Amino acid sequence: MTALRRTRIVATLGPATDADGMLETILAEGVDVVRFNLSHCKPQDHAIRVKNARAPAENIGREV
Repeated sequence: MTALRRTRIVATLGPATDADGMLETILAEGVDVVRFNLSHCKPQDHAIRVKNARAPAENIGREV
């Protein structure tokens, strides 16, 4: 029987995760939840990050 993983990995997205392939990498490594620090950047930047986080998650078959 496979044990249920109770721990979740949370990553804060920002300029450092905007690099090509970075989101795919962190999601493949096990990130379950992404958060946005709304104190930094513009709302438009965060809207783009939301869109960019959902696409790779869908590609690898995970819900984030």
